[in-house]
Amino acid sequence: MEFAELIKTPRVDGVVLHRPFMPTVEGTLCLTGHHLILSSRQDNTEELWLLHANIDSTEKRFVGSLGTIIVKCKDLRVIQLDIPGMEECLNIASSIEALSTLDSVSLMYPFFYRPLFEVIEDGWQLFVPEEAFKDLESMTDEWRLSEVNKDFSVCPSYPSLLTVPKDIDDESLCKAASFRHGGRFPVLSYYHKKNGMVMMRAAQPLTGTNGRRCKEDEKLINATLCAGKRGYIIDTRTIAVAQQAKARGGGFEQEANYPQWRRIHKAIERSNVLQESLIKLVEACNDQSHSMDRWLSKLEASNWQSNVKEILTTACLAAQCIDREGASVLVHGTEGTDSTLQVTSLAQIILDPACRTIRGFEALIEREWLQAGHPFHQRCAQSAYSNGKPRSEAPVFLLFLDCVWQILRQFPCSFQFNENFLIMLFEHAYASQFSTFLGNSVAERVKLLLSQKTVSLWSWVNRPQELERFLNPLYEPNNLVIWPSVAPQSLLLWEGVFLRWNRSTKCLDEAYQEMAHIIEYNKELQNKVNSLRRQLAQLETEDSPLQTP
Repeated sequence: MEFAELIKTPRVDGVVLHRPFMPTVEGTLCLTGHHLILSSRQDNTEELWLLHANIDSTEKRFVGSLGTIIVKCKDLRVIQLDIPGMEECLNIASSIEALSTLDSVSLMYPFFYRPLFEVIEDGWQLFVPEEAFKDLESMTDEWRLSEVNKDFSVCPSYPSLLTVPKDIDDESLCKAASFRHGGRFPVLSYYHKKNGMVMMRAAQPLTGTNGRRCKEDEKLINATLCAGKRGYIIDTRTIAVAQQAKARGGGFEQEANYPQWRRIHKAIERSNVLQESLIKLVEACNDQSHSMDRWLSKLEASNWQSNVKEILTTACLAAQCIDREGASVLVHGTEGTDSTLQVTSLAQIILDPACRTIRGFEALIEREWLQAGHPFHQRCAQSAYSNGKPRSEAPVFLLFLDCVWQILRQFPCSFQFNENFLIMLFEHAYASQFSTFLGNSVAERVKLLLSQKTVSLWSWVNRPQELERFLNPLYEPNNLVIWPSVAPQSLLLWEGVFLRWNRSTKCLDEAYQEMAHIIEYNKELQNKVNSLRRQLAQLETEDSPLQTP
């Protein structure tokens, strides 16, 4: 297919660009195979270069012969194009819609992009599993790199190399994989150098209604426990949802079969609920009514901040089990590719100071998101404005970045990177000239030959001239574990993402003033709640009581 076939009108003069709180620009609009470009050809005026892949939806309006196209983007921008001539407007709108919804991954911009900078460091070779395993080998000899998934046949969403207990052979891993959803058997996520405890991740066990069990799976999990130690299985579903999964062949670990493990259920919303939450949040942020009560009501109804709180709470729990309880942890939900990765990666940010550096955070994203099989292509296909029926879209990665921003805001000196680094990752996850976030798994990226045909995001980010924009001037290395507060008054709306294109937020200031009064009022209540928690903790009769952060 030729892109020219989809471009009915490649150029229109006299187009006026409107952007919120910015001066209007009149110039020439051009359509290419991957970009919408508007240039006024004036030296002091910024040009608009918009990737078609960044367009979430379009709307058309007509007043006489003047047409208007409202372009809503995945990075939450909304722009307006006034186009003279009804036919030209219809042609441009039709072309934009066709070019922004291409089905073939190989037609996307990363396959056509040629960098103007010299690639000093190949990002595709920076975070290979072998290098990460060398660091692990320097701390312990109880693990090995397995090639059981070298052809991606055991688990299509796992990488070819996996870190597993040294005493578990590949045959046992295959049997354990057949007992886990999508073949995602338990693998090492994090080793805590301080006490040797580990965090593993997996998908739900396929116990079904008959209570099926797998000796190899039990042996694999128990191989991570030290003598006389117990472990914690953190299931990111409610007990009701986990019970319902049994009817569909899924389920959870039966305590009788895993006697050394205590199961804890923490409710993190499913992907379809998260997508609806994002849509409501963005609608609230774009509300032009300037009514504080209305804005606060919409913000609360979106449940976005509640989702942030639940994810952070679960991550804190996992970190608490490892660091304070001295216990190993297994994290899973249903598929092990969404909420599981949110929890394991956030727990590492809390526990491991290396993950708070730029290079360490990049390694974390590679290890816990890209190599771990988060389906970026599916989850980021649409954002908050799409008119299409949601399929597998969900802001799972954006929620993770929001949680990181909350911790960064609470510990501003403990992170080497700044907020701009997180915003940049959000933007490139949804639309980019780089291919790092293309595909749903390592297997798909290998099949697409991305490392040979395209440029990695890390090759660009790690150039000294780019890194300067992302460095935190307040950074002082902090080797301690950091414990973020998850109290409602400690979690704020991420303005840098959700309000950056809409800075006329008079109601926001008023709302925060109102919230400040509410926070003061709640402090006394919070003190009473904490007192009750301490009393309950004293009455707790479990062997190793856990207090939810």
